[in-house]
Amino acid sequence: MSLVNSHSKQDLDYFVHESAYVDQPCTIGNGTQIWHFSHVMPNVEMGEKCKIGQNVFIAAGVKIGQNVKIQNNVSVYDGVTLEDDVFCGPSCVFTNINTPRSAFPRNTKDHYLKTLVKQGATIGANATIVCGHTIGRYAFIGAGSTVTKDVPDYALVYGNPAKQVGWMCECGAKLEKFDDMTVCEACDRKYQYSGENQITRIV
Repeated sequence: MSLVNSHSKQDLDYFVHESAYVDQPCTIGNGTQIWHFSHVMPNVEMGEKCKIGQNVFIAAGVKIGQNVKIQNNVSVYDGVTLEDDVFCGPSCVFTNINTPRSAFPRNTKDHYLKTLVKQGATIGANATIVCGHTIGRYAFIGAGSTVTKDVPDYALVYGNPAKQVGWMCECGAKLEKFDDMTVCEACDRKYQYSGENQITRIV
């Protein structure tokens, strides 16, 4: 990990496009790429091998894991945490205040609600994640959906508001059949239904 100086982009262990800004101090992992017109604010912690697309904003203090892919036109606000291997599709939206008013600013950390996106989750293009919720491990949020409640591990949800319509494998294939146990037809990973709308991978 390396300390970033937004005015010195040579001899880094990660790539920052000449049009991007990375404010000091930040911690950026080796092999990460930050592309055109993006802005990473101070005190961000970002892991290795992340890919930050064009016109991405990452607010001060945000924590991002390893191998996270954030596509074009995404803003990751204070209060949002992205664990390892998360995928954020183009123009997906995070919020951090539930009841914003222009005339009555709620811009202190006391008003920010936490949003946690767990390892391996996918957020589709143009989806909106309302703050204060957790997206489970390897969950899949369909394009254009609006998430207004917690999403279980491996759940497939879509719609406005988003509703669960199935389960997804870690590899990204839909689990087509499910009784007490199922096997992914794409990769042969096995899963077991554990009750209360939860499944677990069988090792």
